[in-house]
Amino acid sequence: MIDWPNVTASSYEELVLKPEELQRSKCVLGFIPVIYYSVLLCVGVPVNILTAVALCRLACRTKKPLYYYLLAVTGSDILSQLFIIFVGFLLETAVFHRDVPTVLLHVVSAAEFAANHASIWSTIPLTVDRYVALCHPLLHRQISYPARARKIIAAVLVLSLTSGIPFFWWSDVWRDSHLPTVLDAVLIWTHVTIIYFLPCSIFLVLNSLIIRKLRIRQRQQPCQEERGPPRRLGKTTAMLLALTSVFSVLWAPRTVVVIYHLYVSSVHQDWRVHLAYDLSNMLAMLNTAVNFFLYCFVSRPFRSVVRDIVLLRGGPLHPRRPLPQQQAPNNASNSSLYSGNNKRSRRDSTPLSPRRNRKPS
Repeated sequence: MIDWPNVTASSYEELVLKPEELQRSKCVLGFIPVIYYSVLLCVGVPVNILTAVALCRLACRTKKPLYYYLLAVTGSDILSQLFIIFVGFLLETAVFHRDVPTVLLHVVSAAEFAANHASIWSTIPLTVDRYVALCHPLLHRQISYPARARKIIAAVLVLSLTSGIPFFWWSDVWRDSHLPTVLDAVLIWTHVTIIYFLPCSIFLVLNSLIIRKLRIRQRQQPCQEERGPPRRLGKTTAMLLALTSVFSVLWAPRTVVVIYHLYVSSVHQDWRVHLAYDLSNMLAMLNTAVNFFLYCFVSRPFRSVVRDIVLLRGGPLHPRRPLPQQQAPNNASNSSLYSGNNKRSRRDSTPLSPRRNRKPS
């Protein structure tokens, strides 16, 4: 995350470098990472802000916990783009060439890891919510509501931000020439467990149970009319599967390269590992900017709200209700009908008068 590509040193600095520093692996990609991250930042931040505004409207309109969880994922992606791409790479590396106080480097490192963990772990409550909704619908109606969703999101964000504190001591694999220490090994394994192995295990188990439940429902509902609700739920499930699948694919290369750096060859010495690490970081950061396109592809309500925002049309924040002018005639007709029924029932229920009861003589 904070270990970005090396930058070209000045001629004076090359003269005073130590022999082991002269063996540092070269950055094969040159300025390509700078251009890539600049474009990713200029595209990703506005797109994520647009996503956040659209999800806010949907959350206020529908009061569904689903949109609160997606909003948490989007907010965490924005934090990752600001801390990792803007501060960690463009400012520290590309602009200042990491010529900043060491304490500041470590503080930024902890902030980058915290934002990264929040971006990934914000998807876990969404997956659990979808699992409970499909596999235990009655329980989902009791435990899933916006207030609880906000509490869960707050707890996940606090734990994720706290988990970034130990990475204050993360080593700069681009510049540290020594072999990985025991502390480096502990931090690397903690990192890959938090950002990949543990989340992917949860995604795999819960998504497998969701797919199994949907298949059972389809077999039990042969009628086309009864298959309507499962298809509606399937769109949300498709969005969840797309999010988790894209994350698993984009973060897998970086996880492999980090473990390879720990046990086989160092990024500092092998230019091939250096190149693989650059490319894997670029793929991993792409995950912070693709969710908008997944939402647009899967969700029709999201596309509609985005269209309203782009066209500067203020959509309703709450479900549509009939206007008072429309309610008045309906209420009048209902009241007249109700009063007519009351009169008729009152007339039918009143006893006959003595005149009507008297028999004709």
